[in-house]
Amino acid sequence: MAASKTLTQAQRVLRARMAANTRWSDPQSRAAHADRHLARFADEVDPGRALPEPERMRLAKQRRRARMQALALASSKARSARRGGGDA
Repeated sequence: MAASKTLTQAQRVLRARMAANTRWSDPQSRAAHADRHLARFADEVDPGRALPEPERMRLAKQRRRARMQALALASSKARSARRGGGDA
């Protein structure tokens, strides 16, 4: 951690971007992350694993899509509030 105290904010951002790009450039890493991420939503929609797997995955993808839309709405409201918009 001592090295991070000597870096500027811009240098820390560049270092973080480099690490992220390195991670995401590995196809196995991308697939593993996507699988874990989707598994979380699958467990939300069918924790008892009662549904057939194709249906479970279809619902998990829908739940993930709904979550991303909720995040987009929250982000939009936050940006609007920072600008002084009245719809937040």
